[in-house]
Amino acid sequence: MKKTIFFFLFICTLAFVQAQQIKIDPAFWWSGMQEPELQLMVSGKDIASYKATVSAKDVHLKEAVTLESPNYQILYLDISESAPQKFDIVFTNGKKKITYNYELKKRKANQQNINGFNSSDVLYLIMPDRFANGNPANDQIKMRMPYKVDRNDPNARDGGDLKGISDHLNYLSDLGVTAIWLNPVLENDMEGGSYHGYATTDYYKVDPRFGTNEEYVKLIADTHAKGMKVVMDMIFNHCGSDHPWMKDVPSADWFNNLDHYVQTNHMKEIYFDNYASEYDRKEFTDGWFVPTMPDLNQRNRHVAKYLIQNSIWWIEYAGVDGIRQDTYPYADYDMMIDWCKAIDKEYPNYNIVGEAWLNHTLGTGFWQKNSEVNPHNTLLKTVMDFKFMGLAHSAFFEETTEWNAGLHGIYDHMTYDFIYPDIYHVLRFLDNHDTDRFLKEYPTDLSGWKQGVTFLLTMPGIPQLYYGTELLMNGTKQQSDGFVRRDVPGGWPGDSVNEFTRSGRDEIQNEAFDFLSKLLKWRKENEVIAKGKMKHYVLQKGVYAYERYLDGKSILVFMNGTSNDVAMDLSQYAESLKGKKSGFDMLSNRKIVLNDSLNLSSKQILILEM
Repeated sequence: MKKTIFFFLFICTLAFVQAQQIKIDPAFWWSGMQEPELQLMVSGKDIASYKATVSAKDVHLKEAVTLESPNYQILYLDISESAPQKFDIVFTNGKKKITYNYELKKRKANQQNINGFNSSDVLYLIMPDRFANGNPANDQIKMRMPYKVDRNDPNARDGGDLKGISDHLNYLSDLGVTAIWLNPVLENDMEGGSYHGYATTDYYKVDPRFGTNEEYVKLIADTHAKGMKVVMDMIFNHCGSDHPWMKDVPSADWFNNLDHYVQTNHMKEIYFDNYASEYDRKEFTDGWFVPTMPDLNQRNRHVAKYLIQNSIWWIEYAGVDGIRQDTYPYADYDMMIDWCKAIDKEYPNYNIVGEAWLNHTLGTGFWQKNSEVNPHNTLLKTVMDFKFMGLAHSAFFEETTEWNAGLHGIYDHMTYDFIYPDIYHVLRFLDNHDTDRFLKEYPTDLSGWKQGVTFLLTMPGIPQLYYGTELLMNGTKQQSDGFVRRDVPGGWPGDSVNEFTRSGRDEIQNEAFDFLSKLLKWRKENEVIAKGKMKHYVLQKGVYAYERYLDGKSILVFMNGTSNDVAMDLSQYAESLKGKKSGFDMLSNRKIVLNDSLNLSSKQILILEM
């Protein structure tokens, strides 16, 4: 009897060990998806020498691909007729056998109807490592690569995590944002730690210093319960240099320029430059972003399928409401079109915003879906207005005097919005994790700051705020990006000040928080701002005036860009006033009389509901 039990335990242990010899990405999938083909990337010692068979009758092995490395095998399955089930994938090599039990799960009801973020939303960008530390136990843990946690070093990890964000969902809801965009949360098992998240080492695993996959799913569910959405940051152009693919390269064409380092020239204009050389084009697309981020070759069909499938896996598994794709133009152009098609096929109402960092509106418009200046349609729904970000500080903080100074720059910028096929799918922002803060230093008054956030939240498009804007976080990149990615005081146990609370903020911070919160809550469900058209007027006496209107409703905004009191002749705005003699200013909660003239004090803002 004892021998029988021992033999049974030995067989079970052997089967367990065998199962652990391979890793399959993705670890599970779903039945009933629109795409009938499923790619499984199998890794394990000498797995290429094994023959794969599938036990399920309604799952068909279409193709088994071996690569140059003997430690990978890629399977392509036809799951078009499959039902939810578990089945065995058996790998045999002579007398050796490895059995992997695979699952096709049942899809959640209406999962294909996820509504992506849109112009009714306001995104709040969070760098998880720098927002709040909800679980200090996961700060310094055992990883493959060494790293340090040091809040005094702007380039080290600080310990922020998913629980820290989850603990402050009430704070975000009270502020009034409707969506949170998290900088990448996937594993960055890199020497030094890659706190920012842009050097992925496992595409199917949340970095354990942030939490677990299950914690990420729960955070999204809890965010949804608060009436907010979650946008996931993804990177197709590159991975981290400590990714297992770099330790054991699947094939010579898995990466670009693997034999010798080539730096990208960062010339994103290359796509529409009539005079660009092929040498420069190739250097841009195939060069590495930085030495620690090897450039993936999306022209390799296996790489392309892996990345596309991975993004769909996270949408289906975690329920993320949208994607922000990093370094969008750096990846293969045609592959990114295929990706947009694949997402739209599974989730027709979804939204993707691509980081195409161009310094001219015409260049940004080139990247948006259905652009008239781009004969090769990108199918990318949403683009990022970096030009607005670049001029925002000078426009709102400098005195409006001469043509193109101060608010004249905003007026001029808006005249180029004609280039966008869909103005309501343009992401507008004052700053983000890659730029100087909108506030270069701590303010003594909020006039310029208030004008900046007011325009951001009332202009056409999708507004994005950077974490800490409401707390007047400030600074420039100086020697490193860490200077614009500082911790939120109060997010760490033992912090002497807690700026997440009213009592922990100073008077000017509470003024800023209240102002922004009032605007955000007013903007919610405000279809005139979300969907309305815009009309603006050439500046008069340094005052910028514009109207948002929809279905007979109208909102008229006046901004005095000068430090002087001015008397405005209202005849210029007759077509927006339409004979009305008053409007309700939502900022001051008072009626404003509109006769022949309007008096505005220094840097005053009026948001008039007509």
